[in-house]
Amino acid sequence: MSAIFPKWTNWLPLAVLVGAGLAGAGVAVGVTIYLTPKYYRVGYQPTQPVPFSHKIHAGQLGLDCRYCHSEVDKSWVANIPSASTCMNCHNQVLKEDPRLALVRASATNNTPIPWVQIHITPDYVYFNHSVHVTRGISCVECHGRVDQMDQVHQEKSLSMSFCLDCHRDPAAHIRPTDKVTDLGWKWDSDPIKAEQMQQTYGAKFVHDWKVESLQSCSACHR
Repeated sequence: MSAIFPKWTNWLPLAVLVGAGLAGAGVAVGVTIYLTPKYYRVGYQPTQPVPFSHKIHAGQLGLDCRYCHSEVDKSWVANIPSASTCMNCHNQVLKEDPRLALVRASATNNTPIPWVQIHITPDYVYFNHSVHVTRGISCVECHGRVDQMDQVHQEKSLSMSFCLDCHRDPAAHIRPTDKVTDLGWKWDSDPIKAEQMQQTYGAKFVHDWKVESLQSCSACHR
């Protein structure tokens, strides 16, 4: 009696299982790589209700980050300035400019400007700005050269691996506390000498300021 199905069909279930396994692995790899902040957040640049240029304010005019983000070295959050802070200057500078109509209305009516938040960490992540800023971690480490951005975008992924890179070697990222908001500051104009100074003084700062290289889950997930 002849067989109903050819012999090669005996391998069909195994081939299906192998194919399904490879497809599943491919999906897992794709999700791991592409559904991460490095790919879906880096470059995020929403349109803001008021065209505020950090390049002009922080770059050309040299305003310290803490003039607007006044609580960044005292609080866990880097506060958004109120319209009254803007009007400290703009009640004289460009005071009739139509681009600032929303700022003037906000200051007059005591209503917030609906800024679109750019840098966001998940709800299950705890990050304290003041702890980092007061221990020599510059704004540039997480936000990039904001002082060169006409329109702010997210430059760093803020992923867990990104944070751990710094936590594992804080000496490579730390700087004098009075240079934290000087985003263009370098140890030296010579890259080799700058790296040597970073290693030497970075290690000293970590020791003197008792900077902890925290890598436990509870350090950030609370």
